[in-house]
Order: sequence, then structure tokens, then C-alpha cells
Amino acid sequence: MGDVMPDPSTPFGEMVAQHLRDDVIVWLTTVGADGTPQPNPVWFLWDGETVLVYSRTDAKRNDHVRARPKVALNFDSVEDGESVVVITGEATIEEGAPLAHEVPAYMTKYGARAAEIFPNQPVDAFARAYPVVIRITPKRVRGF
Repeated sequence: MGDVMPDPSTPFGEMVAQHLRDDVIVWLTTVGADGTPQPNPVWFLWDGETVLVYSRTDAKRNDHVRARPKVALNFDSVEDGESVVVITGEATIEEGAPLAHEVPAYMTKYGARAAEIFPNQPVDAFARAYPVVIRITPKRVRGF
């Protein structure tokens, strides 16, 4: 990934690293059957090489990824329109991957939020609702 991700010691690379580490939401854009971009806000986890997203079984994005795996991840900019980061890459549906509650880093990032969405339910309630694992491999990063 070193050739795709910007050097974190540069200002742009530091900004990209901060978005990947700290942002709660990223816009995942898949492509529908008619060629129309389909952006959706999703929770995500950067593992240093790929982006992990959990999806509901009935989400159209799953079909989009299977048929057209090229996707984009767009991070929200700051108020003045700066801090723009767009990552394009290829997504796959990963069969047999650990569910959300089995990924400690994911639970550290989203466990409290998942508990708010599924109050008074077991820790795996979110994982049961969002069992489809989408893994995105970055191919290009741009922004300013």
C-alpha cells in the first residue's frame, strides 16, 4: 500500500491518516446497474491496508459490489471546504470474515454507538444486523 497511500509525514498524508483514523462516517459510493453512482454513509475501519465495512444482507450496495467492484470513499470536508480526501479502490464481499463484534478495533471504534442503536441487546446484535463484510482495497488517493 505504500505506493498508493500518501506518506503520513507530509501534510496531505497526515490529513488522510487522520480521516482514516478518526472519522466515524465515510461515504461509500458504489455503482448501480444503470451506471448511476450510489453514495451511502457507512461506518468503517482502516486496518492499515484495507477499509472494512459491515453491511445489511438486504443492502443494494452488496449487489453493486459483486457486479461492479470499483468504489469510492469520500470523507466529509471541514467547514471551509478544505480537508478533502477521496479514495478509489476495489471492493469485495468477504465470505467467512470475522463479524463486527469479533474485531476488537471495530468494537473500540463503534461498540458504544452500536449499543445505542441496539439497547439492552447482546453485543453481537449489530453484527447479526450487519453481517455482510465488504473489504475495500485502495487504488488511488486524491484530495486537498
